This record gives sequence, C-alpha cells and structure tokens, in this order.
Amino acid sequence: MMKKLLFPIAILLAALTTSAQTMSDKTLEERISELENKAALKNLVDNFSNLADVKDVQAQTLLFTENATIDTYRNGLAVNYLEGRKQIGDTFGAFLSNFKTVYHFNGQHAVAITGNKATGTLYCLTVLISPDNVKTTFGIHYNDEYVYENGRWLISKRTSYFDWQDIQRIGQ
Repeated sequence: MMKKLLFPIAILLAALTTSAQTMSDKTLEERISELENKAALKNLVDNFSNLADVKDVQAQTLLFTENATIDTYRNGLAVNYLEGRKQIGDTFGAFLSNFKTVYHFNGQHAVAITGNKATGTLYCLTVLISPDNVKTTFGIHYNDEYVYENGRWLISKRTSYFDWQDIQRIGQ
C-alpha cells in the first residue's frame, strides 16, 4: 500500500518543484495575478459550455468580443467561418435548436498569458441528443485567443476542431 502511494506523491512533488522554480522569478503579486487570470479564463470557457447546455445563446455570445471569429473544422476540413456576435449567436441558436439535450464536459485547459492577451487550448466532450433520441458525442478541442477588455476576459478567436464523433440510438 505504501509503495502505491509513493509514486503519485513523488510525481506531485516533482510538479510542485518545477512550478515553484518557474514562478520564483516572479513577485508574489505577479503570481497571484497570473493565477487569478488563469482561473478567470477557465471560468470563461466553462461558462461558454454551461450556457450552451441551457441554450442561453444571448448570454453565450456576450462571452465573445464584438468582432470575434470562429473557424470550425471537421475531419480536417474547414466547414464553417463565423464573424461577429450576431452571426455567432444566429448560428449557435439555429444549431442548438436541433437538440433536446446538450451536455459539455470540459477537460484540460492550458493557457499562456501575455499582458491583456492570452491563448489557450481546451479539450471537450460534447453530447447532443436529438428529439428522436439519437445521441451524438463529439471529441472537440478548441484553440482560443482571448483578450482582456473592460475588466473581463473574452474570446476573440476560436478555432474548433471536431476530432471524432460517435452516434448511437438511445431509449425506446
């Protein structure tokens, strides 16, 4: 039992040591600010998913800059390009209206922050259930660009990669 615990503890200590070494060049205030910004960016992408799940497209579009863009790829091919909140909202609303249930499960979210701009990659499983009980699960990753405007982080560019899908009929 003790040997099983030592390995995870060793990995955790190595990660903390590496993190501490890279943060040692920053002041306490800079480190706190970086942690706050990373938490705010994670909250941003989680809010995007939560709002999609309840189909609140109006609130969801406000998470984007006024002139944001979205590129969407499926099977490596460009399938959609959106520009601006109106087009984003109209397209999201039309798409989500096709489903009775929408679930997003967000995974790892890695970000790099430089001043009032940041980039990030988010991995997500999205489950969509149609009115006739067809469940489509997508493996998606998003490459995002963020900007800090008017006291909050917003998505300025999102490139969506629908990496794989699984389709099943559920229920009776």
